[in-house]
Amino acid sequence: MRIAAGAALLAVAVVVVVVLLTGGDAYRVKAQFVSASQLVKGNEVKVSGEAIGTVDSIELTDDGQAEIEMSITEKGFTPLRTGTRAIIRQTSLSGVANRYVDLQLGGARGKEIPEGGTVPTDRTQSAVDLDQIFNIFDPVARAAVSKTVDLFRDFQAGREDEANAALRYLNPSLSSSSRLFAELNRNTGDFQRFIDETAKLVTDVSDDDDALAGLVQNLATTTDALADRRGRLGEAVGLLPTFMRRANTTFVNLRASLDDLDPLVADAKPIVRDKLGPLFDELRPFARDAAPAVADLSDAIRRRGADNDLVELLRRQPAVDRIANRTAERNGAQRPGAFPASQKALKGATPQLAFNRSYAPELIGWFDDFSTTGAYDALGGFSRAGLQFNGFTFGPTSNLLPVPNELRDELLSAEVQTGRNNRCPGAIERGAAYKPTPDFNCDLSQVPIGP
Repeated sequence: MRIAAGAALLAVAVVVVVVLLTGGDAYRVKAQFVSASQLVKGNEVKVSGEAIGTVDSIELTDDGQAEIEMSITEKGFTPLRTGTRAIIRQTSLSGVANRYVDLQLGGARGKEIPEGGTVPTDRTQSAVDLDQIFNIFDPVARAAVSKTVDLFRDFQAGREDEANAALRYLNPSLSSSSRLFAELNRNTGDFQRFIDETAKLVTDVSDDDDALAGLVQNLATTTDALADRRGRLGEAVGLLPTFMRRANTTFVNLRASLDDLDPLVADAKPIVRDKLGPLFDELRPFARDAAPAVADLSDAIRRRGADNDLVELLRRQPAVDRIANRTAERNGAQRPGAFPASQKALKGATPQLAFNRSYAPELIGWFDDFSTTGAYDALGGFSRAGLQFNGFTFGPTSNLLPVPNELRDELLSAEVQTGRNNRCPGAIERGAAYKPTPDFNCDLSQVPIGP
């Protein structure tokens, strides 16, 4: 019996030793609060209502913050990660030492907070006591709040269930507002700058109130115009889904085209870097020197006054188009425009012009000196002249006498050849006749008479 009692006592001692030894493995971390909010040593540390540790100590920092050291013994919650929030809560409205630290764990991707690390003040929140709430009101405000509470009481009389449901929906809004004001408090400097810049913007807008009024008026005019065309606007909106579907197909096909353009872009990069850059460098002086020409071109395009620029010339083009291209009633009949009529006329004249083109040197020579033009030798320019015979001759006294009819044929046949009306181009120069094409209608044997 004594042996069994001794064994039990030994087992208890072993358990105590194990507890004491394992207690040193607790994960310790600190958290800084604006106020400890009546938190005391030994209060619990909880996550979602489950106790995972205790408060070991509460110290005052050099800058007046409350630094709380927590000991977390539940291994499944350690180590804490950045993003963790620590909030001092109270289990009930009554009592003094009824506070605890509620931890809202950070995400799994956050960095680990090392042993002895600190949760900063911007990630902590102190408890708010009721007396602190009432102390923010002066006597007048407290009277107004009392009347407001009475108003809500009378307003929800008989509809308590609906009021409770409304309060449940209000809770997320209040939580979001709390996070919003926490961020504003953390970024007070940025918020102050935002207010200052907003004030400057409002001042600038106030200085330009006439322009703003004009903008509003023009917006109203635009809105009225849209309202007047709401039928077309509705039709456009109805066509928009079809357009978007086609655009989607186009963009999908464009993606494949862009993939095909990747090699082109890659090959073009050296050219753009090595050649296009120097080209732009050389174009800078050109652009600078071209400024006067561009200014003159601008004046030619648009200039003050009437009928003196290209814009007004283009405005005259519809009238020119009607005369030149369109069929209309002219001189009592439907007649085509000048261009179609000219085109029809040129179709008939083109073969003659093409044939006579080869005889251009002879025509120019005839205009020049009744011979060829542009012929030169070592002595300078020259021309080949031919004698002209007619039915008259000179008498003994240098008077002009007609050749007798019986001698006229013999005279003319001695030095004159007829029927030579199919000469080739260049035939006026001996040995220079040629056919522009093998089937050209001319006779190479028709050359000038004489040696």
